[in-house]
Amino acid sequence: MGDSEAKARQKLAEAEKKSKKGGGLFSSFFGGGNDEAVDLYIQAGNLFKVAKNWNAAGDAFLKAAEFHAANADSKHDAASNYAEAGNCYRKIDPQKAVDCIAKTADIYTDMGRFNMAAKNHTTIAEIYENEAPNKEQCMRHYQIAADFYKGEEAKSSATKCLVKVATIAAELEQYKKAIEIFEEIAIWEADHPTLKYAAKNHFFQALLCHLCIDLLNTQNALRRYEEISPSFNDSREAKFIRELMLCLEEKNVDAFTEKVREFDKISRLDPWATSLLLKVKNSCGDGEGEEEEDLR
Repeated sequence: MGDSEAKARQKLAEAEKKSKKGGGLFSSFFGGGNDEAVDLYIQAGNLFKVAKNWNAAGDAFLKAAEFHAANADSKHDAASNYAEAGNCYRKIDPQKAVDCIAKTADIYTDMGRFNMAAKNHTTIAEIYENEAPNKEQCMRHYQIAADFYKGEEAKSSATKCLVKVATIAAELEQYKKAIEIFEEIAIWEADHPTLKYAAKNHFFQALLCHLCIDLLNTQNALRRYEEISPSFNDSREAKFIRELMLCLEEKNVDAFTEKVREFDKISRLDPWATSLLLKVKNSCGDGEGEEEEDLR
C-alpha cells in the first residue's frame, strides 16, 4: 500500500508540473501538456484508490474532471471523473461526494443523457438516505430521478424511485403525497399482466397512509381500490385493513394489537409499516410512547 501511495504522489507531482507548463485549465482547449496532465491525475487517482487514500484519490479525479470540464468536447470525460471523485469522497466526506455527483448529473442533463442523470440523482438520494441522513433531500433527488426515468419510458426504474419518495413522504407525515404516489403505482400495476400481484402491496401501503389520516378516508379508499382491482378484495391485506378499521371504530386497542400480531406472523411487517401502525394505534387514545415491538 505504501508503494502505491508513493507512486501516486509521484504521478501527482508530474501532473502538477505538466499542468503548469501547459498553462492551466484554459489551455486544455488546445490539448498538449494538459492532456498528459489529465492522464497523470487519473493514474494518481487510481493509485491512491489502491492505497485506500480516498481523499487524495478524490482530489486527483476532481482535478482531472475540472480540466475536462473546461473543454466543450470533453463533457463525457468530465462527468466520468466527477463521478469517480464522488465515489472516492463518499467513503470519507458525503457532502463532497454529493457536490461532485451533482456536477455529473448536471453534465448528463445538459447532454440529454437523462437515464445517466437519473442514475446519478439516485446515487445522491442514497447518500442522503444512508451516509448523510436528510429525508427532504433524499426524497427530492429520488423524485428528480423518477421524473427523468419517466421521460425516458423507463417505467420500472421510475417506479422504484417513486416508492422511495412515497415511503419517505409518509415518514415525514406527508400522507396525501404518499397516497397519491402509491395509488399511481398500484393502478398501473393492476392493469399490467405480469405486475398484478405487486399492486396489492402498494394499495396496502396507501391504505396504511389513509389510516393515519382518518377512518372514513380509509373506508372510501378501500372500496375504490377493490373496484379498480377486484382481486384485492380477497387479499389478506384487504382483510387486515377491514379488521383494523373495526378495531378503530370500537376503539379497541388490545384487539388492534392482536390483529397486527396475527398478520405479522404470516406476512412479516417491515419497520416502515410497523411505524405507521404504531401511530394509528396511538391515535386510538392508548399506547402513547410504546415501542414498535408492542404491536407484535
